[in-house]
Amino acid sequence: MDTLAYVLYIVAFALFIHGLSGLTGPRTAVRGNQIAAVGMLVAVVATLLRVEHNWALIAVGLVVGTALGVPSARQVKMTAMPQMVALFNGVGGGAVALIAWSEFRTSGGFADSAGHVVVTSMFAATVGSVSFWGSLIAYGKLQEILSGRPIGLGRAQQAVNALLLAAAVGCAVAAGLGGASELWIGLVLVLSAVLGVMVVLPIGGADMPVVISLLNALTGLSAAAAGLALDNTAMIVAGMIVGASGSILTHQMAVAMNRTIPAIVAGGFGGGGALAPSGDDGVERTVKSTSAADAAIQMAYAAQVIVVPGYGMAVAQAQHAVKDMADLLESKGVDVRYAIHPVAGRMPGHMNVLLAEADVPYDALKEMDEINDEFARTDVTLVIGANDVTNPAARTDPSSPIHGMPILNVDASRNVIVLKRSMSSGFAGIDNPLFYAERTSMLFGDAKKSVTEVTEELKAL
Repeated sequence: MDTLAYVLYIVAFALFIHGLSGLTGPRTAVRGNQIAAVGMLVAVVATLLRVEHNWALIAVGLVVGTALGVPSARQVKMTAMPQMVALFNGVGGGAVALIAWSEFRTSGGFADSAGHVVVTSMFAATVGSVSFWGSLIAYGKLQEILSGRPIGLGRAQQAVNALLLAAAVGCAVAAGLGGASELWIGLVLVLSAVLGVMVVLPIGGADMPVVISLLNALTGLSAAAAGLALDNTAMIVAGMIVGASGSILTHQMAVAMNRTIPAIVAGGFGGGGALAPSGDDGVERTVKSTSAADAAIQMAYAAQVIVVPGYGMAVAQAQHAVKDMADLLESKGVDVRYAIHPVAGRMPGHMNVLLAEADVPYDALKEMDEINDEFARTDVTLVIGANDVTNPAARTDPSSPIHGMPILNVDASRNVIVLKRSMSSGFAGIDNPLFYAERTSMLFGDAKKSVTEVTEELKAL
């Protein structure tokens, strides 16, 4: 059985990697997910072949997990996908923490356990608990149960976090000495839980895409550590794949925001909120409103239109309406492209997923570096609910919190039309000078309704 199990593990790992490679593009992402899911099923079967089990408990776990997971995944709206990712990721970290606790209990407090089992179990308990509770806070911020603005202790925050980490590590050492009281492992889990909460609470909403990716990486690493403790090859490989890919993605997201990971963990910025149409210098500014009819005329007679999607498009579920409008423009000879910022939305790849759902051709989705030079040659740029990733203050205002962050050069376009419900700020909670620029017009209202009205006007031309 062991030989068969290891053969199945090899098959599972090949499926993991093949499935992961499919996630590089919207066209192959669904198949990639399915292949990876089959790989996980094979890995679970292989694990069940190796040791004796309480089959009744396993059956109960499968039924409960399926009953909770499948309906949640099927019913979640695309706007809530970041929250779902954060929640599912947190559950993985919590499961790893419980595995470490179980290992402590079944081994009599690590009385006769090997050194690597003790170290990896304590690592899994600490990091898994941090990931679980940190992910719950991230979920609360994204779901707006908690304020998206930083919530912390000011200058004392990092000292408190360092103290919590030191206390958790100290208790982990005490728990791993062999035959220790269960109180120590309980303190490890509790202190790590408080640390997870205290680390994520001070991070503002603008940094949530990076936080989600970082917590995902931590969950993967904790799962790999638990796999070492349990001698479970599937957990080791799958955990390292998640940890490695999550770490790379975290770095890429941080670079896209011109921020370092330590700076983000030390406390982010932003959280949304309404802003009056005026700058910090006290000068009152006005915006120029437009209508669906005027917007349609501008785009119908343009040679090139670039669509910049943001979270506003996700909230309004306007991706299908945008696709219909783009098809109509292309039938009139207009070249339509989509500019995708790496951190647009509230999780990496959010806009790509939404537009792929609407069958937007993958070739039309252009990354920031690929399309930024095109804005100067673009007649009309249509910004749909994107705030921070189009804010020229990132280039021009050294005092801005997002100064230095690479943005889409929307302000270089000949004409800009911004679709927004109101003049509220983005997730970073700062004003956007683009809205008051001479070549910018604001089309207020629900994004889906506004795009549909523009499409109807285009049909009438």
